[in-house]
Amino acid sequence: MDLNHAENEKGSNQETVSAIPSSENHISTIVIIIAMQTEALPLVDTFKLTEDLNSPFPKGTPWVRYHGSYKGLNVNIIWPGKDATLGVDSVGTVSASLVTYAAIQALKPDLIINAGTAGGFKAKGACIGDVYAASAVAFHDRRIPIPVFDLYGVGLRKGCSTPNLLKDLNLKVGKLSTGDSLDMTPMDESSIIANDATVKDMEGAAVAYVADLLKVPAIFIKAVTDIVDGDKPTSEEFLQNLTAVTVALGQSVAQVVDYISGKSISEL
Repeated sequence: MDLNHAENEKGSNQETVSAIPSSENHISTIVIIIAMQTEALPLVDTFKLTEDLNSPFPKGTPWVRYHGSYKGLNVNIIWPGKDATLGVDSVGTVSASLVTYAAIQALKPDLIINAGTAGGFKAKGACIGDVYAASAVAFHDRRIPIPVFDLYGVGLRKGCSTPNLLKDLNLKVGKLSTGDSLDMTPMDESSIIANDATVKDMEGAAVAYVADLLKVPAIFIKAVTDIVDGDKPTSEEFLQNLTAVTVALGQSVAQVVDYISGKSISEL
């Protein structure tokens, strides 16, 4: 995410705003960061990617790179892999931050796409299966009640500006809030409301933070598996809908990548 600091909006959280890179070259290399193997594999098939058996990542890390050429693009899908002890997907902000940093260092992408499933809020109009492009991302569980540190904790950032992509693909747009828990505490809920979020996940704001540091544009595509302010338990609804919603996510990401092909950042 090629981001520059923006002015505070009437006392709201500090945020950074995407800037267009000086180069008008067409996008050549993209990195898609996906937290779960279930979310990643349909896109691996769609783009006909192969697993990199000579990983560019540090020895001993479980991170997986799938790569290949698709419509003139060098496409990389980075999945954080399985926890070595427990064998579950390495979800959450720590893994997301690490793989984003490592992928940028190793692969020098022109654009990052953070794709994944998310909870949605019916109060903001979200429904199961909806796919959103995040206009802004922030944390909801980094509470530091000290002046300025509070803004740092929220870490509000805007996604790379893509008005043409949003219009031509007719994507829904909403703000994304990130935390390291699948459930939502009352304090989290207050922060999410303050973030004006339509969807919540466990990776987006962490990816945004690293992309901001390293000046790489980033966009965020999130598909709704569960309704956070609904009647069903989040974990139950998430597992029930994961497979079907992953199909919708894959279709939308494929459309985004098709649209990116042959374009520069400023044309998005």
